[in-house]
Amino acid sequence: MTRQVHILPTIPKLIEAATDRTIQILKDAIAQNGIATIALSGGSTPKPLYQALVLADIDWSRLHVFWGDERYVPSDHPESNEKMARQAWLNHIPLPSENIHPVLTNLADPADSAQQYEATIHQICGTTSGDFPAFDLILLGIGDDGHTASLFPHTRSLEVRDRLITVGEKSGQTRITFTFGLINHAHNVLFVLAGEGKRPALKEIFATKSDFHQYPAFAVRPQGNLIWMMDQAAGEGILSMEGVP
Repeated sequence: MTRQVHILPTIPKLIEAATDRTIQILKDAIAQNGIATIALSGGSTPKPLYQALVLADIDWSRLHVFWGDERYVPSDHPESNEKMARQAWLNHIPLPSENIHPVLTNLADPADSAQQYEATIHQICGTTSGDFPAFDLILLGIGDDGHTASLFPHTRSLEVRDRLITVGEKSGQTRITFTFGLINHAHNVLFVLAGEGKRPALKEIFATKSDFHQYPAFAVRPQGNLIWMMDQAAGEGILSMEGVP
């Protein structure tokens, strides 16, 4: 794992830097492999990043889009991560519909949804059961409680390492989420976050020793690049911590 930490003075500068890095990673993957795979995050912070990507000079026909987690709500629900990404970005670019791979949230059993999403990922990435594909880019954020994707503190989903996808939950609300096993096989994981509310959790996540059961993002250790981008409000004091390059 190679960790990079970038603290930007303002949120617009943060979004600009994250957009530039996203474009470069996707272009490099297309140049090397003919396709690029990206997993999107939800929440408010990545929305302007998605809006900025509308103008990117990328061969969209070679991009495959997934979601790192999704609330178990209809795709037209206000809290749907799919809906947000489509409205902000995907509806505005010539991306073939067959290259968009949302989570199926209309099945009676969320476990069936997780199993089907895992099968979809294997099919598109050319892997088989028992193997972990390496996404070119997984976008993540963190919550004030230190969760990432839908891997929440002290939940069973944190222990699932032999599957790509699992069922998570927060306060009784069902989620479908990437597992640490899948996240940590990525070529690039890019955290994008803002706000001083993230600072306490970040200090634990960047500590030499911490408990991923309490701060799940601590367990994100990809085989490739781990890139942190944050605004000054979130990152105050992070670079002075021991072990941070």
